[in-house]
Amino acid sequence: MKQSEVKELSVAELQEKFDALKKNYTDLKMAHAISPLETPLQLRELRRTVARVATELTKRELQ
Repeated sequence: MKQSEVKELSVAELQEKFDALKKNYTDLKMAHAISPLETPLQLRELRRTVARVATELTKRELQ
């Protein structure tokens, strides 16, 4: 998910997306700890997407 896509979402959608992405990231991280993922780059992409959404949420709260 690109930054331009994140900016188009409403605050409620961002919060839902953040919760879903965070859960998905923790599940993927646990799965990777048990047995290595076929493409470990998924973890990096997902972590960065979570950070983008969190940054946008914080930015909107401060406005």
